[in-house]
Amino acid sequence: MGKFVFSQAKNGFKFNLKAANGEVIATSEIYTTEAACANGIESVKKNCVGDIEDQTVAEVVAVKHPKFELYNDKAGEFRFRLKASNGEIIAVSEGYTTKAAALNGIASVKKNAPDAEVVKDF
Repeated sequence: MGKFVFSQAKNGFKFNLKAANGEVIATSEIYTTEAACANGIESVKKNCVGDIEDQTVAEVVAVKHPKFELYNDKAGEFRFRLKASNGEIIAVSEGYTTKAAALNGIASVKKNAPDAEVVKDF
């Protein structure tokens, strides 16, 4: 089972969603308050059911929010971001060298986030 690791950052609070093997599969922005960060975790749990909008193909098929956006970053790596029903980005991935690995990351978020425990690391 995955877990959200809730930690203090330089200017506030953030979380990492970790898979059962301890690998980080998604990270949040920096929140100014602990309560806002906790709300972000709940938002990921609720919105991780979204479909995938593949922005790495020539003809992008738009998907309604909530959704995962799969895209290429400036370095040419594959990444995804989870957007809530209001369109706000609530979690982002690391860079992956292959599209298949990024899709596995999305599958891992969908599998791990809904029932993930929340652990404070501060």
